[in-house]
Amino acid sequence: MAKFERHVFICTNVREPGSARPSCTHDGKGELHGLFKDKMKDAGLKNTVRANKAGCLDQCEHGPTVVVYPEAVWYGSVKPEDVEEIVTEHLVHGRPVQRLMLVDDCLNTPSCPHRPPVKGKA
Repeated sequence: MAKFERHVFICTNVREPGSARPSCTHDGKGELHGLFKDKMKDAGLKNTVRANKAGCLDQCEHGPTVVVYPEAVWYGSVKPEDVEEIVTEHLVHGRPVQRLMLVDDCLNTPSCPHRPPVKGKA
């Protein structure tokens, strides 16, 4: 089998109720993961793109979060109804879905406007 051309990582992290940061999924069952697998199979991508469950991708305020590699395209607030568009547009046609992409200023930074301030820090 040839190596995969892309990997799609879907956050399935679950946090305890009342946690300081939200969860990407509330039950850990990975509904989005299953949908990605189904839509990718329907699109004929089973042997070229891999859908992977991921633990915390540290973008909790933007969740559910999905990232596509090797392009490193980060999607936030992904809903089940967005999956087919991501598969068709990005994975089949190579056009990332702009309306769902996280801005670079919010990735791997403590100062994203979507993150609550850390107590004791200005």
